Amino acid sequence: MLRLIFFGTPEFAVPSLEALFGSPHAVVGAVTQPDRPKGRGHQVVAPPVKRLALERGVRVWQPVRLRDEGWLGEVRSLAADLGVVAAYGRILPEVLLALPRLGMINVHASLLPSWRGASPVHRAVMAGDRETGVSIMRVVQELDAGPVLATAVRPIGEAETSADVERDLATIGAGLLLRVISAIERGAAKETPQDPARATFAPRLTKEEGVIDWAQPARVVHNRIRGLHPWPLASSWIGGARLLVLRAQPSGPPAEGSPLAPGTVVAAGGRRLVVACGDHTAIELLEVQPEGRRPMAVRDFLAGHRLTPGARFTTSPSDSA
Repeated sequence: MLRLIFFGTPEFAVPSLEALFGSPHAVVGAVTQPDRPKGRGHQVVAPPVKRLALERGVRVWQPVRLRDEGWLGEVRSLAADLGVVAAYGRILPEVLLALPRLGMINVHASLLPSWRGASPVHRAVMAGDRETGVSIMRVVQELDAGPVLATAVRPIGEAETSADVERDLATIGAGLLLRVISAIERGAAKETPQDPARATFAPRLTKEEGVIDWAQPARVVHNRIRGLHPWPLASSWIGGARLLVLRAQPSGPPAEGSPLAPGTVVAAGGRRLVVACGDHTAIELLEVQPEGRRPMAVRDFLAGHRLTPGARFTTSPSDSA
């Protein structure tokens, strides 16, 4: 049996922590991000990892400064054998990495060295990758650059969103984590160095990335829409109002004739809302959400919003008619 200290914050980390609670090992402490305001009411909410750890009677820390000597002393007193990290959200300093006897390992949602960083699933979907996976790696000071102990591959469906993929990877990662910990306990774990020449990076998402660039080909726009789900969500402006686009699919090319400017509505009626994209392609919107309203099928949106072919989606309200 190993004594484990767990570092994690969002829902992605919960299956890994649950798996550890169901294992022969002892979770002796959990470290997570501070409580933060969330939602329209900006109510302060505890991270999912904190809620689960407290339910299981495990002590939780939410340090602001990871190098604080008082806090490091408390972690040292746990005498943890191994640290486990899953989407904690902060880079751990060397002094902290050295505390567990067997070091620290991380559950990372990509096939390393692809998509090192904070948003690996979103970046993979936005890039149109056909597959992704989970890597269990040794944590080192350089971001997601440690040797890999195990991987599991998962295909990415053409219509899947980041939320779909990440939810599945969280479960896959939890099972893979237990197998790696068992190998570490037996002294049978094998570590494979990453090839830095093949590394790609997944920087944290920003709200600004949600604005749809209709000049891109429909396939690129489609990948961006599903990659930005559930946050920050893809959006555009039409008729002076912001519209979130939740689901879409590439459509056939616009009708023959003069090329339509990107963002132009090609068809609007019944269940169909088709928009021109770059390279003479088009995309069909399937589910949308007017700002401040509930998500709805395009049919319901069109029932309450009069759109006609020739109307334009734009990247800002000042350009919207």
